[in-house]
Amino acid sequence: MPYVNIKVTREGTAPGASATTPEQKKALIKGVSELLLDVMGKPLSATFVVIEEVELENWGVGGVTTPEYRQQQLDAESK
Repeated sequence: MPYVNIKVTREGTAPGASATTPEQKKALIKGVSELLLDVMGKPLSATFVVIEEVELENWGVGGVTTPEYRQQQLDAESK
């Protein structure tokens, strides 16, 4: 019984969006479930997929929050 936990930052991928859309979530759940079926033979009815959206300030990389990290990258590119 596979359990897949997908974590994404809470931000939109389209202009004006502030979160992952219901359509994107549906596609992720379907795609991950079908991948497990195709690769491992796991039945769709036994696969659980959970999508968690995390605020940018609660997601860090390189020792800083995501907004700080992105600003560092922009600063480095502008030099």
